[in-house]
Amino acid sequence: MFWRKKKNKKTVFKCTECGQVHSEWPALAFKSPANYDYLSDHEKTELGKLDSDFCEIHYENQIDRFIRVTLKQKVNDACENLDYGLWISLSEKSFSDYAENFDNENHETGYFGWLCNNIPEYENTMSIPCDVITQTGNKRPEIFPHQDFDHPFVRDYYNGITKIEAEKRINEMMRKVG
Repeated sequence: MFWRKKKNKKTVFKCTECGQVHSEWPALAFKSPANYDYLSDHEKTELGKLDSDFCEIHYENQIDRFIRVTLKQKVNDACENLDYGLWISLSEKSFSDYAENFDNENHETGYFGWLCNNIPEYENTMSIPCDVITQTGNKRPEIFPHQDFDHPFVRDYYNGITKIEAEKRINEMMRKVG
């Protein structure tokens, strides 16, 4: 994806996925959990199983399980939120329940999970505790970091960020993708 400014200063981007030009902010999405990214290509083939919504890593003595989720970051001086597409680890029981009900449009429940992506603007965001809330209509679950966890990402989530900061994050992510 790339960004460019028009004369009216409105930021637009051309999506590398669909090829169309959009004026709304893109979601800052991670294609896989960091735990999967850390694997070598050989380990990904031997141990990993990844699709657009689920990831499993089958080690000799354990299986790590992850699902794709969303997080909406409040932007204090804008009319829209900054959306993230993230991965969260779940227990075997929660992962199984989510997988079994994945196609159930009316399934609503909550799980506990750990954030499994490193968000570039912050030091180590791995293992931030979160509540995972499923949504009707087969939308991806939304996560809510535990407010009592002392981390700049959690403080920003609850206090909001500025539009300038949101656009900085978008541009930084686009630079890494492009």
